[in-house]
Amino acid sequence: MVNLKTIYKILGQLLLIEASLMFLCLCIAFYYGEDDTLSFIISTALTISVAFLLKYVGQDSNNTLSRRDSYLLVSLTWVAFSIFGMLPFMIGGYISNLTDAFFETMAGFSTTGASIINDVERLPHGILFWRSLSQWIGGLGIVFFTIALLPSMVGGSVKVFAAEATGPIRAKLHPKLSTNAKWLWSIYIFLTLACVGCYFLCGMDWFDSINYAMTTTATGGFAIHNDGLHHFGIASIEYTCTLFCFLCGINFTLLYFSISKLRLKNLLRNSEFKFYISMTLICTLAVMLMLFFQKGYSMEHAFRSSIFQVVSFITSTGLFNEDVAGWPPAAIIILGLCMIVGASSGSTSSGMKGVRIVMLMKIIRNEFRQILHPNAVLPLRINGQNIPQQQRVTLLAFFTIFVLLCLISFTLLMIFGIDYVNSAKITLSCISNVGPSLDTGVGPNITWASLPVTAKWFCSAMMLMGRLEIFSVLIIFSRAFWKEN
Repeated sequence: MVNLKTIYKILGQLLLIEASLMFLCLCIAFYYGEDDTLSFIISTALTISVAFLLKYVGQDSNNTLSRRDSYLLVSLTWVAFSIFGMLPFMIGGYISNLTDAFFETMAGFSTTGASIINDVERLPHGILFWRSLSQWIGGLGIVFFTIALLPSMVGGSVKVFAAEATGPIRAKLHPKLSTNAKWLWSIYIFLTLACVGCYFLCGMDWFDSINYAMTTTATGGFAIHNDGLHHFGIASIEYTCTLFCFLCGINFTLLYFSISKLRLKNLLRNSEFKFYISMTLICTLAVMLMLFFQKGYSMEHAFRSSIFQVVSFITSTGLFNEDVAGWPPAAIIILGLCMIVGASSGSTSSGMKGVRIVMLMKIIRNEFRQILHPNAVLPLRINGQNIPQQQRVTLLAFFTIFVLLCLISFTLLMIFGIDYVNSAKITLSCISNVGPSLDTGVGPNITWASLPVTAKWFCSAMMLMGRLEIFSVLIIFSRAFWKEN
């Protein structure tokens, strides 16, 4: 059976981490002297109280986690962080109801970036920082962050990491997972600090630089201005955002080996990276030519707009540098394809991931060869590593459930009263964690805030499943999960 006491204990410890993050935002609110100070004081106190209560209930636990416990713990952690993370919004009155507050917070931690707040510039600095910080923590994973910070907190950390990590192939830097987590987070922090510095040099102030750097490197997409990066109207800022979004769409393990060991050739030898950069360049070129010939953009403007939006969508960031709703329909389809495919596994991006697309294409190629040579034994190799049959079955199962979930979501959203165009946009946005879909909201006649209440709860669940790659959430609702043996 599920070891609930251990789960309670670890969940209490994790909530203490969230309380410390709220305290950091409290310091920001106190520094600016705005009215969100009290909301963070109360939110921090409530989170700490529940954390100690959970630790007390689980004090006699045996500190062991089975694989089943790990999947339940990870899903509960993301839900619990969203529940307590919405307290500053509600207590301060910045979001008036439970549904909107939970939706906003889940969009933050899942790095989806779909906001129900149509006027973010009215929010105080502490709340804006909390929105950005939630995306930054969710970028590499809440539990993975805790493993790096306090490895003794999470028992059975290897199983927990397996439940939260993204992608079918997971390379390790170090045999000890806590050391592995520290090294990956060091890359993440380095990229964030570098992004802060670049934004500042391009003309942002420190507060803007830190907030946009957190949402950029997390490929989250929350902005602290109503018109996003278009607010600045500076080309260098858009190029900076494009660069760091692209870097954070690379597998962090591969990035660590390539940068720290000065082995940049490893990047060009990696199958997933070659697919990632090839798709980015091809899609950018196609969109750029459409903008140049059909919309009359200058060559530089067409290149900047196209590469910004392609990278933003393929890395599931969802930031905009202009209104793409008026772009040619073919360009919209290309961006939609980027949303579905996603960047690399082991990165901060979502979507199906490039390595799965590479594996699918190789499976299809092998099937054609098998038709001509029925007795041939055809291996499936990725980066020189043979993929066992079980992983191939898992890949096909993931692809099937991904498509089925999209169809179910599309149908349910139409039942909720949303037209078929926006139903398709919302489905792709939520399951791919892109947030803002193919224009600056959800559609020309609808925004995230105007969605029906039922649709918002459903979209919140879709965001979570998209971030945890579907199986980690759905397995909890299976009959086999709750069987004693």
